[in-house]
Amino acid sequence: MLDMELTPEQQQLKKDVRHFVAKHITPVAKHYDETGDFPLPVVEEAAKAGLLKTVVPRQYGGPGLDALSMAIIMEELSRGCAGMATTIGGNGLSSYPVLLAAHEELKRQWFQYLLDGKLVGFALTEPAAGSDAGAVRTTAVPEGGEYVLNGSKCFITTGQYAAAFTVFASTNPAAGVKGLSAFLVEGDCPGLSPGKHENKMGIRASNTVELSFHNVRIPRNHLIGQEGEGFQLAMKTLDSGRTNVAAMAVGLAQAALEAGLDFVKSQTRGGRPLAASQYIQFKIADLSTAVEAARNMVYKACYLKDSGKPFSKEAAMAKTFCTDTAMQVTSEAVDLLGIYGYLKESPVEKLLRDVKVMQIYEGTNQIQRIVTANQILRS
Repeated sequence: MLDMELTPEQQQLKKDVRHFVAKHITPVAKHYDETGDFPLPVVEEAAKAGLLKTVVPRQYGGPGLDALSMAIIMEELSRGCAGMATTIGGNGLSSYPVLLAAHEELKRQWFQYLLDGKLVGFALTEPAAGSDAGAVRTTAVPEGGEYVLNGSKCFITTGQYAAAFTVFASTNPAAGVKGLSAFLVEGDCPGLSPGKHENKMGIRASNTVELSFHNVRIPRNHLIGQEGEGFQLAMKTLDSGRTNVAAMAVGLAQAALEAGLDFVKSQTRGGRPLAASQYIQFKIADLSTAVEAARNMVYKACYLKDSGKPFSKEAAMAKTFCTDTAMQVTSEAVDLLGIYGYLKESPVEKLLRDVKVMQIYEGTNQIQRIVTANQILRS
């Protein structure tokens, strides 16, 4: 039976992360949004707080948090700053292929990066391979006891700062998606170089770069799983990543809702509080209902994953609904604040810019609808 109550440990986790956000993220979020600088001091504090190693299983020295606990963390981080949440949460996304299929030695090597407070990256997307992972052109050619990687990746989060990457490359280009394989590639490998830092509309506190691979040599035992399993690993990884993106969207929508509430409670029009207007009350009721419905969709997907049940459809549905809802709520929050919501000093202007990418990354919402429909039609 689905228990809707958070455990005492999860309730404490929520309080702890909210405290971390209030102390380390909220005071500097505007600065990093305006400058586009990488928030290294915040990342260092996140490492001290254990937020970079949340997915490391207990047998490897980590907390081994379940999916719902991860979602709680991502919601609270995004409530403070979606860009910093993207940076910190990237350690989880990048680790899922290792958790799913890596051999013991490789797991220990990878998890040590996280235990040491390092950032790691997930390298799948290419200029001609976004939603279509089968179009990946980066190649991994076996040569003696090594693989030699050549190609390029784009829109790689923390690509300039990651100590290691889970990289998807083709070991058999003629086989399409069946030729895709996954690898652990250390960030300081000769021939691996980050390109330009993208100047983004939102989530500006996250580092997003191109990666180039020029005759990058890695040991044969850095293959994650088996050759040809990369596509399935990528899809399973993105299922888990989508629940976290959905949770981030809920956190951002919650922040927008709270900003709108603060405004209508503090402002008067014609001698009456804005909050006394029935129109405003209906608006607040609808937005609050939408945020709560979105949160419940996240919790349902996490419940299924933590129960060992299929959750791909629910993850796709949650990602679609929660990010679309967050887009609606932030836009409505700007409306609630009127012209003040459109100013750069506004607490909701940044939220509106940040939320758009959530409908795009981890698989566009159009792709999520295809995933959802395919699973429904096959059932």
